[in-house]
Amino acid sequence: MTTGLTLVSGPGDDGDRVLAVTGEIDMSNAAEFGAALDRELATGTAVTVDLTGVAYLDSAGVAVLFDRAGDHDLRLFAPRLLDRVLRVSGLTQVVKVMIR
Repeated sequence: MTTGLTLVSGPGDDGDRVLAVTGEIDMSNAAEFGAALDRELATGTAVTVDLTGVAYLDSAGVAVLFDRAGDHDLRLFAPRLLDRVLRVSGLTQVVKVMIR
């Protein structure tokens, strides 16, 4: 069964792309999340992933972000709830993470 996930993309205030994510990111929908992120990254501009509406992020979601972090200008807005998983996983070392 797929966990509920909503993905909304659009232009950011600075002309870059924003992918707003709501719900939970886990192994049941990580491929969908990755495909949406790939579409945004294909534009060649910086991409901000807004995770402030995410209540759960497992290792499959973390892997999606890691897989795309090195070769792209990627930023994350995240709720305090995800701060620990982003720090412990090491994502804060490879992408700019802003906790809101």
